[in-house]
Amino acid sequence: MEFLLIALLISVFPLLQTSPSNSLDSDESNATLSQFESITDEIKGASAKAEIKLPTRVASSEKCMIPCELTAKLMKEEKQSLCGNLQHSLVTYSRSTRKLIRDMMDEHHRSMEFLSTQVRELMNKVQAISSEALRNNAEILSFKPVPSHGRDCSDIKDTMDAVSKIPSGIYIIQPEDTDYAFEAFCEMDYMGGGWTVIQRRTDGLTDFKRAWIDYVDGFGHLPGEHWLGLRKLFSIVNQKNTHFQLHIALVSQDDTTAYASYDNFRIDDETKFFAIHLGRYAGSAGDAFRGYSQEQNQDTAPFSTSDVDNDGCLPLCTFEGQAMESCSVRQNNTGWWFNQCGLSNLNGSPLDSDLSSQPHIHWDTWTKNGVAVKIKAVTMKVKRIYIPASN
Repeated sequence: MEFLLIALLISVFPLLQTSPSNSLDSDESNATLSQFESITDEIKGASAKAEIKLPTRVASSEKCMIPCELTAKLMKEEKQSLCGNLQHSLVTYSRSTRKLIRDMMDEHHRSMEFLSTQVRELMNKVQAISSEALRNNAEILSFKPVPSHGRDCSDIKDTMDAVSKIPSGIYIIQPEDTDYAFEAFCEMDYMGGGWTVIQRRTDGLTDFKRAWIDYVDGFGHLPGEHWLGLRKLFSIVNQKNTHFQLHIALVSQDDTTAYASYDNFRIDDETKFFAIHLGRYAGSAGDAFRGYSQEQNQDTAPFSTSDVDNDGCLPLCTFEGQAMESCSVRQNNTGWWFNQCGLSNLNGSPLDSDLSSQPHIHWDTWTKNGVAVKIKAVTMKVKRIYIPASN
C-alpha cells in the first residue's frame, strides 16, 4: 500500500508545482489537492485496516500450529512408549520361556536318570532270580533224575495210547542200556504214530553246514528243523531184540509228495563212524540210497563231514560231471552218508530261489519226465517194527 501511495504522489506532484497566477488554475489546484488528500486519507485508512487485519491472521496461524505440533509430539512419544513396552514384554517373555524349557529339560533328565536306575535295579533282581532258579533246578536234577516217558516214541505210543490218545510233540526218551535221557519229537498221528523224528527240513532257517561234533550231538529246534544226533540215533535203533524201520517223506516244490522206507534199519557205533545199514526198500521216490550202480550205492557207507572225510573219494570223485576231493565240501559242507557222493543228501539246502546257486536236497531217483524233482522239504523218522517170532 505504501508503494501505491508513493506512486500516486509522484504522478500528482507536477501539478502542485504549477504557477498560481491564474485564479482558475489555483481553484482547480485546490480542488485537486483536496481530492488528493481525500484519496490519501482513504489509502491510509485502507492501509491501517490492512495492518490491523494482518496480525490477526498471523496470530490465528500461530494458534493453529501450536496444537498440531504438540499433538504430533505427543503421538510420537506415545508410540515410542508403546514400542518400548512391547519390546520389554517380548524380552521378558523370551527369558521366562527359556527358563521354563531349561527347567523342563532338567526335570526330564532327572526322570530319565531315575528310570535308568530303576531298570538297572530290576535287571539285577531278574539276574539274581534267574541264577537262583538255575541253582535250584541244578540241585533238583542232581538228586531227582527226570523220568523218561519211554525207551523211544514207539514204546511211548504202545504204553500210553492204551490209556488215552496222546498227541504229537516233544517227549523224554531213554533207550535201553543207555545212561542218559534226552528229548525227541514223537510223531503220533502219521501212519499209525510211534515215529521218532531224527531229521526235519522245512524252511532252510536252520544251518546244516556243520562240523562232525554237531552231527554227532545234534542241533536245531525239535518242533522245527533239526538233526537229532548220531549218538542218540545209535542208542535208539540198536536196542536189544528190536528192529526199526526208516521212513523218508519228501515234498516237492509243487507240493507233490513221495516216500522211501527201509526195514531193518540200523547204524554202527562211533568207532565205525556210524556207518548206515539198510534193509528192503519200499516207496514211490526210488531207492536213492543204493542208486543205479555199485559206485552210487551208499548202503554201508560211514557218515562224513567236511572235517571228518569218509566219502571214499581217493583221491577224487566225480559228481554231476565235476571232479572233487570232498563230497561234503561240494555240497555246502553238510554231513551225510556219502560214498563217492551218490544220489542222495537230505541235509542239503531246501530249494530257495534266493539260494539257487547252492546245492539242494538230493534224492535223485525221484524224477519227473526224466529230470530229478526239486525238493523243498523232507522228514526222516524211525519206528519199531515187530517181526513174528519163528517157531
